[in-house]
Amino acid sequence: MVKKFIKKIGIKRGALSRQLGIPVERNIPVTLLNRIIRARAGQIIRNPTKSGKKIIKVTRLLERRAILARNLKNFKRGK
Repeated sequence: MVKKFIKKIGIKRGALSRQLGIPVERNIPVTLLNRIIRARAGQIIRNPTKSGKKIIKVTRLLERRAILARNLKNFKRGK
């Protein structure tokens, strides 16, 4: 099993938060991640939460970052 796989694949830490205008210390709401994932690349969506930018243009990179963030939220830390 590969340990610290995130470090090996070269993910830019905090890139999704900066792109959405949410401080890195705060959690990104799951409802916002789901809205980004459902939208197609090129669409403009409204943020359903009160944090971050109100209007967001969905790009393929933003969509991929949102998918990764939602998957990482499902990981259990430790045993």
